[in-house]
Amino acid sequence: MHPFEAEKPPQLAILLGYAGVVPFVSGALGIWVIPLGWRPFVLAALLDYAAVILAFMGAIHWGLAMRAEETDERAQVQLGLSVIPPLLGWLAIASGMPVGLTLPILLLAFVALYFADLRAVKLSLAPRWYPSLRTPLTIIVTLCLLLAWASVLVE
Repeated sequence: MHPFEAEKPPQLAILLGYAGVVPFVSGALGIWVIPLGWRPFVLAALLDYAAVILAFMGAIHWGLAMRAEETDERAQVQLGLSVIPPLLGWLAIASGMPVGLTLPILLLAFVALYFADLRAVKLSLAPRWYPSLRTPLTIIVTLCLLLAWASVLVE
C-alpha cells in the first residue's frame, strides 16, 4: 500500500505532532499560573511559537504542491495558499498590534489552515491519514490560543 493511502499516521508523525503542541499547552497554562510579572514574557513566547508553527504548516502545503504536476491547477492554488499562514503569523507578531487582536488572528489562521489541510487531502495532495493527526492537534492549538486570549480579556 502507498503511504498516502494509509488510514493511520506514522508513529513518528504522531509523536512529533504531539511534541509540537507542548509549547502551546505550557504557554497557555503558564499564563494563568505564573507570577504576574512573567506573564508578558510567556505570552510573547506563545505568540512567537504560534507564528513559527504557522510558517511551518504553510511550508507543508508548499511541499505538497511541489509534488504535484506543474500543470495541476489545484496544486497551484495550494501553492498560493501556502504563503498565507506565515504572512498572517508575521503580521500578528511584527505589526505591534494589541495582543487582544493578535490572538484572534492567530486563532483564525490555524482554523483556516485546518480547512486547507482537509482540502489538500480531498485533492489527494496530502495523505489520507493527515486529518486524523491534524484534527486533535488543531483542537489543542485552538483551545490553547482561546485560553491565552481569555487571559488577555480578563486583565
